[in-house]
Amino acid sequence: MESNVETMDARLNAILEKYVVGKDLGTNQKLIGASFAVVTKDRPIIESSAGQIDLTSSSRPFDSKSFNYIASLTKLITITCIMQLVERGTLPLDDDVRTTIPELGTNQILRGFDGDKPILEDNTKPITLRMLLTHVVGLGYDIPDPDLIKWSNHVGRTARNLDWSKEGFTVPFKFTPGEGWWYGTAIDWAALLLESATGQTLGQYMKANILLPLGMEDTTFWPGSDFDNRFVAYTSRRGDGSLEAVAPPVDKDSDHPLESGGAGLFSTARDYSVFMKAFLGGKLLKQETMDEMFRPQLDDVQRAMLREIVYEPGSHEGFAPEFPRGLEIDHGLAGLVNLEDIPGKRAKGSMTWSGFCNSRWWIDRKNGIGAVLFTNVQPFGDSVVGKLYDELERCVYENLETPV
Repeated sequence: MESNVETMDARLNAILEKYVVGKDLGTNQKLIGASFAVVTKDRPIIESSAGQIDLTSSSRPFDSKSFNYIASLTKLITITCIMQLVERGTLPLDDDVRTTIPELGTNQILRGFDGDKPILEDNTKPITLRMLLTHVVGLGYDIPDPDLIKWSNHVGRTARNLDWSKEGFTVPFKFTPGEGWWYGTAIDWAALLLESATGQTLGQYMKANILLPLGMEDTTFWPGSDFDNRFVAYTSRRGDGSLEAVAPPVDKDSDHPLESGGAGLFSTARDYSVFMKAFLGGKLLKQETMDEMFRPQLDDVQRAMLREIVYEPGSHEGFAPEFPRGLEIDHGLAGLVNLEDIPGKRAKGSMTWSGFCNSRWWIDRKNGIGAVLFTNVQPFGDSVVGKLYDELERCVYENLETPV
């Protein structure tokens, strides 16, 4: 990437300052704080931050070392671990995994309800690692899904996805595996395949193969009290556009049974940008593995369902506010892939994903660039974050000498 680094850095800082609280602590259409990092294969990481980590007048500044719950930004790191094992021949992408993970073998398909009684059907179709990584297996998240909550209530299930347990991850398939696209706990089950293959917990494998080699000391499934003084507060946007402090969606101090490969990590913008730089630069996976991860994976039926869900009002703002509605998209092995260039922004074939608290990343291999935005605001799909992200991305590409 050829760029005017000083100009980009100054402009990114100015954009961030526009969107965060000022000295008066007014929060209308603002974020408490945010950090943004731009990475390339061989140049220093560009970091910009603004705002503060909570709503108090004595708050510490929000910077690249501010500690965040990153929710589904966990997925890219987990999938990188899994793809290392695919490279080594330890985990095949296309073998049936139901004998390895018996819970997937006995899981049923939810076909509807007879009154309050779930109509369940046995599944006879194979389930593969590739299906889990691309979310075509039919596993959902329970909290936003009325049908899964109704099923849970009927069967007496009290565990939930964010309990980070097998019971919490276990929900019926929304359709016959392979016959659609639905976002949910699939990556958590894929992580259990890693644990079965290695005899290690996900955290142990991740630490040995990614976190320690890259010096990512601030990324963990188990944050201790030493992170408390830089932990970013959870906020939510009220109907009038202002912010209020809210309870965490997860208890960082809980003794959860499993390390969630889909949503369990806490990290910093600096750590995550170090990971992205290594990922983009081919330090973690082979070129052919990266090619497969970025290759569109869905068939016509799956792709149509993906588009319907991503572009649905209320979902579009969360999944991909940076995509013009109707842009051709697909899913790779680790995120959404845009099948068209976006004028003034990323190139065709780039990948992106986001997290519950509205942090998000993109990787543009054609231009050799990636970026990540860290913030903490609910609900998912916050419009202020969407506007900020658009301005940041346009600034990055305006400062490339050879943009899309």
